[in-house]
Order: sequence, then C-alpha cells, then structure tokens
Amino acid sequence: MEVTEIINGIKNMGDFLNDFLLSLGVWAPILSSILILLEGILAFLPLVVFVTINILILGPIVGGLISWIMTTIGSFLTFYLCRKGFNNFFQNKVSNSKKLLSFMNKVDNLKFKQLVLLIAIPFAPSFFINVGAGLSNISIKKYFYSLVVGKIFVIIFLGYIGCNIVECFTNPVVLIKVVVLVVIAYIVAQIVNKKFDLDERF
Repeated sequence: MEVTEIINGIKNMGDFLNDFLLSLGVWAPILSSILILLEGILAFLPLVVFVTINILILGPIVGGLISWIMTTIGSFLTFYLCRKGFNNFFQNKVSNSKKLLSFMNKVDNLKFKQLVLLIAIPFAPSFFINVGAGLSNISIKKYFYSLVVGKIFVIIFLGYIGCNIVECFTNPVVLIKVVVLVVIAYIVAQIVNKKFDLDERF
C-alpha cells in the first residue's frame, strides 16, 4: 500500500469520526474525551479529531484543558502498564543483545528537556514513545512531568492550528509552526528543569 493511500485512509477515518461525533451533540465531548484517553493505548486513533471536537463544543479553554488532561493520563497509563507488566521481561531480553542494550542505555539517560522535546512533537508516534519509555529505566516521576509539559504543546497545535496529517505533507507553513512550537517546548523544559532540577531529583 502506498503512503498516499495510507494518508487518505486516515483522513477518511478522521472525517467519518468528526461527522459522527458532531452528530451526538452534548455527548460528543464526553465520547471524544474517552477516545483521547484511549489514543494513548490505541495508536491508530486520530487525536486531532477528538481534540478539535472538544474545542469546538466546549471552547478553547475548557476543551483544551480536558483534552490535555485526558491525553496525559492516557499516555501515562500506557507507560505505566508497560513499566509494571513487561519491564522485567524486556530487561532480561535486552541483556542478551549488545545493540539493544546500547540503545536502551541512551533512552535511560535522556534528560528531562529531551523527553519533553520528543513528546511535544505533534505527530510523533506517542504510543511507541510511551511503550519505549515504559520498557526503559526512566524515572516514573520524570516521565510524568515530561508528559505534563510536552502534551501542552501537542494540544495547542492540534486544537488551535487545526492541522491534519495531509496538511503536514503539503503546507510548509504548518511545518514551520511545528518547529516553532517544539522550540518553545524545549525552552519551557529548560526553564522547568532549571527551577526544579528534575534530572537530579529523579
């Protein structure tokens, strides 16, 4: 299957979900918030659709706040389940592979600002980031705080700019906005880390 067919398939699913949720009226933000939570576990769900629905119906402040809380909880839940359910098994497997062990050591040593930067990229595969972090030895508290900061910029981008996957490939202005938001996220992470010294604490 070609990349364009995959992109169009995701877009069609997003359009269908958008129309379906809008037809639910007052129930739309409730269902979309549940789907935002599940998006941390089910990677194929289009987060942009659910965030947009919340903001359209509940407004930018309330809709954005609920979306941020739900996506943070969903991502942390995926991370925590991997940490508690599969970490020991995975670590045993890693010890038998020098290349994998070297890679996981790099993941383990990611700084707070680097985690925030990774999480803040709007269309980064959050599911795989959560799973990878869960299978590593990254501090639970450090990852949680990274999610809290990084997801703010994801919600801002998806909710206020209203970008979709197709636009990211066709509109250079969108890419510039992504870069700007990621840079801001990095600066904020620097400030937070300097103030609370999270790398040393956790």
